Amino acid sequence: MFLHVREAKYLHDYVIWLRFNDGAEGEVDLKDELWGEVFAPLKDPEVFRDFRVDPDLETIVWVNGADLAPEFLYDNMKVLA
Repeated sequence: MFLHVREAKYLHDYVIWLRFNDGAEGEVDLKDELWGEVFAPLKDPEVFRDFRVDPDLETIVWVNGADLAPEFLYDNMKVLA
């Protein structure tokens, strides 16, 4: 099964709540993932909060062009009980 992000909401700091096409949902903390040319600008909390679920890529994307693979997000997600 291919993973796709269906919903995403900003929670706090660098934490995003996600729901995937298989029904799994949880939180992912991206604080330690914001390095490199594309992701470093996301260290600014205002920039970080400005993401959306792209209907074509089916993952979260930021206005600067940064995106993260759904598989990466899924593997790093803390599942909510």
